[in-house]
Amino acid sequence: MELEILSREAERGPARPPLLFVHGAYVGAWCWEAHFLDWFAARGFDCHAVSLSGHGASRGRERLDALGLADYAADVAEAAASLAQPPVLVGHSMGGLVVQKYLERAAARAAVLACPVPAWGLAPSSLALAFARPALFAQIQRLAGGGRPSREALAEALFAAPIALERLNGYYARMQRESRRALADMSGWGLPSPWGARRAPTLVVAAARDALIAPHEVRGTALVLGAEYRELAGLGHALMLDAGWESAAQAILGWLEAQGI
Repeated sequence: MELEILSREAERGPARPPLLFVHGAYVGAWCWEAHFLDWFAARGFDCHAVSLSGHGASRGRERLDALGLADYAADVAEAAASLAQPPVLVGHSMGGLVVQKYLERAAARAAVLACPVPAWGLAPSSLALAFARPALFAQIQRLAGGGRPSREALAEALFAAPIALERLNGYYARMQRESRRALADMSGWGLPSPWGARRAPTLVVAAARDALIAPHEVRGTALVLGAEYRELAGLGHALMLDAGWESAAQAILGWLEAQGI
């Protein structure tokens, strides 16, 4: 079995570098399909979203717990190699670390890290969540342990705006387990080195109402990486699916155009 890659061709011809979207934990490439792939394709980008091994319809479900960030970075390298030219990488949450891990071994035209797991790992974010929202923290721990959180907890964790029950149920049904090794890597065992990566123009985006990764931690990641920083009002952690998703897409597009992309 190969990697699942969801693609949309540019509607105005492939004059721009392709975009390669990398999802976060517990989901797959489908999280980009709801809005971002069609939106960016309509603005001249060939768009591709990869399901990392063990996720979505990609290979590796049977060995999910053995897969770490380095394995996911190898998936990104494989997906990038299948494209006609080096892509702009867009990574969300865990995917932000995967993009950084990829940049330890290869180059990219540019990178966008949206609500990334902090460069120093998950521990401070988890501790802050445990104190500020203990009930939500307990639900997230259940998810990390392979269980299922409540739908209400999923909505609180991922979205700033109220979400229709039908949409919430659809997302809930597609959530999946995450690799125990990847979770350990994000806790500090396999973090990418901010000093070992190949430098690429980088935008780091925070969601002002992110319940999981606070904006000040995202800003800290931008400082560590020497990247540009944007904080977007009215959005939760799943900014590509939240009601105000288009403001995130516009911010990314504006930055790409400022880079001449």
